[in-house]
Amino acid sequence: MIKVKSGREAELFARECLAKPELFAIALKERRWSDVLCVLDFVHADVKSDLAMTDPALYRTLRQQITNFHLRGSSAWNIEKIRALVTATSTTN
Repeated sequence: MIKVKSGREAELFARECLAKPELFAIALKERRWSDVLCVLDFVHADVKSDLAMTDPALYRTLRQQITNFHLRGSSAWNIEKIRALVTATSTTN
């Protein structure tokens, strides 16, 4: 059965994948759809602008990593289809 990550675990995993894009590629290759969805949801939600005031360096880093994610074409994934894959694989296991 697929383990669903909590909100904080999902955020940390997404941030790690943005810092090391090869981890996202591995999740795709291994068809770990829930992990892929964590990253896509994080990127889609974008970085909260409040972070610019509290931690400007982290804000700039995340903005740059998300921009690079988009430039690599990784944001072209259909989030709804990935959600359906997560649901389908969690019910079959």
